[in-house]
Amino acid sequence: MEYIRVTKENLEKEHICCAISNNKDIQVSSKKAWLADRFDEGLVFLKSVERGKCFIEYLPAENAWNPIEADGYMYIDCLWVSGSFKGHGYSNDLLGACIEDSKKKGKQGLCILSSAKKKPFLADPKFLKYKGFTVCDEADNGIQLWYLPFSADVYQPKFKDCAKHPYVNDAGYVLYYTSQCPFNAKYVQIVEQTAKENGISFRAVHIESKEQAQNAPTPITTYALFCDGEYLTNEQLNDTKFLKLVRRASHRSIC
Repeated sequence: MEYIRVTKENLEKEHICCAISNNKDIQVSSKKAWLADRFDEGLVFLKSVERGKCFIEYLPAENAWNPIEADGYMYIDCLWVSGSFKGHGYSNDLLGACIEDSKKKGKQGLCILSSAKKKPFLADPKFLKYKGFTVCDEADNGIQLWYLPFSADVYQPKFKDCAKHPYVNDAGYVLYYTSQCPFNAKYVQIVEQTAKENGISFRAVHIESKEQAQNAPTPITTYALFCDGEYLTNEQLNDTKFLKLVRRASHRSIC
């Protein structure tokens, strides 16, 4: 497999690998605008030459859009290999390239979000364990920070307190999200409209800066849905899934 590094120079012509074929789609343009502003902060986007979900996205942890304390580490935003690309060793290739690049840049190791059991849009904990990662911190909602140190004498990254104990003071449904995930450009508006049409209290908080993200009340900033203050899910929802979640939450006396 050959890989392409997406940069400011080739961003407009390259496909960015998520499940969207049209480069003019609002989801793609939103993601590309977010990427363009991150390249100067050291973000690397390495993808397969073939169209599909086969890429890795990482940047220095000091610039990560997550409330973590991991100075000197490289933070992996996303390592996504799926569909026909699975089972060919491409995850190993991409992670290996990240490790090599991070060592050349003098980093102390890598860190990434996951959980004890596989969750949507998070790294597979079985793969991370196989590659030598271990858990270095865990938030109250079960989201874990995993790390791969490059030497035995480096410190362990950790969540900031705001992420360690995810909670918001607002009643109803509150969604925190960023433009890092392209799907948000389409589906957040759909959920907003669905909530309005069904009389459901809903507020979306678009995180638009690194500073906001690094002080967010959730370890996951790409998509974090709360209900009456309590964290619910990081899974992007469409109208049908949102209403199903609302019904399930009401049966459990949440919201």
